[in-house]
Amino acid sequence: MPRLSVIVPCFKVQGFLRECLDSVLEQSFHDIEVIAVDDRSPDGSGAILDEYAARDPRLKVLHLPENVGLGRARNAGLPHATGDFLLFLDSDDTLTPGALRAIADRLAESADPDVLVFDYARTYWWGGTRRNALAEVLSATDGVFTAAERPEILDLLMVVWNKAYRRDFVEENGFAFPPGYYEDTPWTFPVMLSAARIATLDRICVNYRQRRQGNILSTTSRKHFDVHEQYKRVFAFVDARPELAGWRPCLHRKMGEHCLDILAKPDRLPPAARGEFFRRTAELHRAFRPPETTETGATETGAAETGAAVAVGTVGTAAADLGVLDGSYASYLLRQQAGRAGRAGGRQALRVRRAAADRARRALTGLRGLRPPDEELVLYSAASHQGLRGDPAAVYRAALEIAPRLRGVWVVRDAEVAAGLPAGVAHVLLDSPEYLRLTARAKFFVNDVNWPGALVKRPGSVHVHTHRGTPLKYLGADLLGKPGARLGFDVPQMLRRADRWDHSLVANRHSELVWERAYPCHFASARTGSPRNDVLVNGGPTDFRDRYGIPAEHTVVLYAPTRRDYVRGGHVDRIDLARFAADLGEGHTLVVRLHPALATGPARGMGLAELHRRGIVVDATGEPHAEEVMLAADALVTDYSSIMFDYAHLDRPVVVHADDWAAYTASRGAYLDITAEAPGHVSRSYRELAWLFASGGWRDEESARLRADFRSRFCEFDDGRAAERVVRTLLLGEPMPEPPARVPGPAGARDLLAST
Repeated sequence: MPRLSVIVPCFKVQGFLRECLDSVLEQSFHDIEVIAVDDRSPDGSGAILDEYAARDPRLKVLHLPENVGLGRARNAGLPHATGDFLLFLDSDDTLTPGALRAIADRLAESADPDVLVFDYARTYWWGGTRRNALAEVLSATDGVFTAAERPEILDLLMVVWNKAYRRDFVEENGFAFPPGYYEDTPWTFPVMLSAARIATLDRICVNYRQRRQGNILSTTSRKHFDVHEQYKRVFAFVDARPELAGWRPCLHRKMGEHCLDILAKPDRLPPAARGEFFRRTAELHRAFRPPETTETGATETGAAETGAAVAVGTVGTAAADLGVLDGSYASYLLRQQAGRAGRAGGRQALRVRRAAADRARRALTGLRGLRPPDEELVLYSAASHQGLRGDPAAVYRAALEIAPRLRGVWVVRDAEVAAGLPAGVAHVLLDSPEYLRLTARAKFFVNDVNWPGALVKRPGSVHVHTHRGTPLKYLGADLLGKPGARLGFDVPQMLRRADRWDHSLVANRHSELVWERAYPCHFASARTGSPRNDVLVNGGPTDFRDRYGIPAEHTVVLYAPTRRDYVRGGHVDRIDLARFAADLGEGHTLVVRLHPALATGPARGMGLAELHRRGIVVDATGEPHAEEVMLAADALVTDYSSIMFDYAHLDRPVVVHADDWAAYTASRGAYLDITAEAPGHVSRSYRELAWLFASGGWRDEESARLRADFRSRFCEFDDGRAAERVVRTLLLGEPMPEPPARVPGPAGARDLLAST
């Protein structure tokens, strides 16, 4: 008997079906069966199913004699399922790599719950990907619970395909799908309310395809009236079980919101049917209105005693939005029109505020003829105004010690970032009146990302640009020849902002050459070194291991991949993290740090967050200070991330995993062939990477020689005093000796800049 049964109903999906089946049958977890139901599809879907079944005995195909619709096609597959758990996958959607293994592991960990809820991401026909906005609900607990204990679980999308169901639980309760549209509604609510043990998995397991055309629920039809019958079935289920009576207020709200959402969508209902749909919704709203609730959320019927009344208390603020159903359709239309007008007015007000802000900036910058810049005021910003980070933070700390008379103020993007600043750090919110005043007065500006375009550079002010590491991939004007890499990136505007730079910090001659080529502007290169690397050169402390419970005797391997420009979204799983962690073996800890641009996207939901929760890897993507992570690591595995240039200061082993170097350079471009001039061994497949660590080659004499050559070239100006050098020479105007001379890179070193 298989562990998992995957039921896949199919109708007019021949263009997507192969991708769907491949995503299931090529999973790393093999203890499965797939029941594919051909719902009398008029296209080639049935033939595709038979073709796959002939190749893989795990796939069973049912050809229905007539078309019965999505819900009843799923019902047809249920009697043929023999697995411990049931999953439903729509045939135009796909499973993400490793999804079934993650689901099986979580089921075992939670001792076979009735229902396991996992995450999904919407994938759009134009290539975009967006994670479920309520993903945090799935990460709130490691244990099992009921819906009454955590009613927010019902705020997730109420569909059948983001869950795994214990088959015995389904059969014992006789759950089945009704006919019609919105068939998931009378399945999902009864299932979730009946489950005694619910578990969650904080991992994207399904890619929910958003089709441009052909999606049933986006088709204009009177079939959308089916939603009313589906909610009648939900209330009938609850009414037959007195212990669930306390859920009526919550379900009443869900029903009203769902129906009004359908009505608000322009592509759902025929125009002539919209008034009728509103009236039927209003009738249901009145028919199923629950008893009045108290301020605590308990109903007058005493449902609080059931525990389900916990859910009632969560809906009070949203319920007021349903008051429109107590009025007429004409009133609803007026309210919709008013809402549209309000949104339009809001956009106009935003334009007015922006125009006023521009006038204020011009007025403030006009002060330059009256008052000289404040010689002791320094404005700092890092990582697009995200707080004390990187080179600017190192310069700020050095200035506090060397030149306390300088007043440093940090520009932060919002109140949330401001709240996370250390105590006593002066700050100002971006675009606030105080920000405008300070930018008009400051003498010095220190940033690792360009300042906003609206900032006008005053004569006499000094802009110090620190950059964010030694460049490997194309940047600035060099992106003009890489249309894929500069998608959505305005190169001319970026260069206009770079025109404000006075000093460009460099850590080596390679960087100096790149910056002057990529940013053809009027700045001077300052051979100061990278201030943020002082702590690496000097061997600063870090409590990273203690905070994550990593044993002191463990060998920590840091995996830090960069983003890709040849895929939308930038994330590609180049390595199976669970496999790599297992192959490293006992006494090793794998730490993963994704590119900062991927920190808030779906990348961490593709398995990293779940592996971190289970203790298989440590997710350090959210760590604000990369230096602390590097100090804790005994070895670095990266692909083409600039972190390798920083990590080289530690003189610890580096492995470059370059399995897609050709695709990467074709899409983004590179200033040097890192596979030929790597700081350590290069692997071009996972097998080679695993062998390097299994054999000990990652830290052999050859790796040390390669690292020494790399360090001599790219750590040239970093001597542990870069931050001091910036403060003394650029902020205070004091002389300071040049960094000690270092042996340049090998005479035969090949730099791709030379050929261009």
